[in-house]
Amino acid sequence: MTPENISPAPARRGWLAAFRVYLEPASLRMLSLGFSAGLPLLLVLGTLSFWLREAGIDRTTIGYLSWVGLAYAFKWVWAPLVDRLPIPVLTRVLGRRRSWLLLSQVAIMVGLVAMSFNDPQVALLPVIWGALAVAFGSATQDIALDAFRIESADMDRQAALAASYQTGYRLAMIWAGAGVLWLAARAEVAGSVGYQHGAWHTAYLVMAASMLPGVLTVLLSKEPLRRSLPPAKNALDWLRGALVEPFADFVSRYRWQAVLILALIATYRISDVVMGIMANPFYVDMGYSKDEVAAVTKVFGVIMTLVGAFVGGVLAMRLGVMRVLMLGAVLSAASNLMFAALSTRGHDLNGLIFVISADNLASGIASAAFIAYLSSLTNVNYSATQYALFSSMMLLLPKFLAGYSGLYVDAFGYADFFIVTALLGAPVLLLVWLTSRLNKPLALVK
Repeated sequence: MTPENISPAPARRGWLAAFRVYLEPASLRMLSLGFSAGLPLLLVLGTLSFWLREAGIDRTTIGYLSWVGLAYAFKWVWAPLVDRLPIPVLTRVLGRRRSWLLLSQVAIMVGLVAMSFNDPQVALLPVIWGALAVAFGSATQDIALDAFRIESADMDRQAALAASYQTGYRLAMIWAGAGVLWLAARAEVAGSVGYQHGAWHTAYLVMAASMLPGVLTVLLSKEPLRRSLPPAKNALDWLRGALVEPFADFVSRYRWQAVLILALIATYRISDVVMGIMANPFYVDMGYSKDEVAAVTKVFGVIMTLVGAFVGGVLAMRLGVMRVLMLGAVLSAASNLMFAALSTRGHDLNGLIFVISADNLASGIASAAFIAYLSSLTNVNYSATQYALFSSMMLLLPKFLAGYSGLYVDAFGYADFFIVTALLGAPVLLLVWLTSRLNKPLALVK
């Protein structure tokens, strides 16, 4: 081969040029949309459980109400519709991805407003219907946004878009966690003692308004370049292309190994998710104030999660994703044992800070490796449907078990509950080890 036939190697970017990618419009859009994605989650799960417990709702009922979060676990069911089905008028004006994003954001705002106007102490059912609207809107937004992110840039910018998305997501979790508690505490009538619905009404109205930057971002964004899809000849042909082929593609690539991979995905976060439903009722019952919970668990805790995600990303590059998946599984289970010890100490702010630090650091490490693993399994030709499948499988079993968490705590107490949630992580260690022995997935994530 002559020298003139050799293609020059691509120029390597300098550090300054590499960091400038975070100032590009696509990254800034993903920062805003990540905020919109992260805002609803706590408002129908963690923060809602704090509100309900303060309103005097029993822990067993709070546990059952966590099944609202199963909307996230079943989003793969309607992911093919989001991937391919146009919305009358709206899709023609905005495009396929942006139309679904806007529709889902409006559903979230309507649901939050409905929740704010209803007092669970007086009528719990309207609050539940509002939470369901938020959860289904949020799950739909996740489906459309994952596809929007993947289709908005080439491969060398995907990591930057993911980082911007995660930053916006975590900032929203601070606002929906600490912010809503801070707002509710500030909105309380001075001199009054006990539960005040007006404080939560104000806080949730502000949360609904906080979705507006994401709405504006969708309206001002460009629709990603549309993938050319073969026209469907009939309804059966459309269902095959939208629903069957994405799942068949995954099975055909991994064959029998797909069962083991899906088992790992379905159980990897089980310790965290099952424990997390009772975390806010635990804080209320231990006597922690809104301001203490906001500062320690919702601000400091999220910062520690970001630190853990950064550490997990570095470790994954140095050691390989599968090794860090194992480390994350061990740390997540161990941190639940720390909560068991904390439950015996009553109102211990220093103990809470220590436990939250360890728990969120472990969660960040585990999440960084897990997201990388899920991304490696996704075929870009079926981005919305396959990623929705994986993220749904991650939540289905843990969310179902979490529904019984309040019943367990009422029967056996917090200490036993936290110990049991740690033990739930034991089978995960075996699944990580077995999956790491597979040649094909291991080749993808080393």
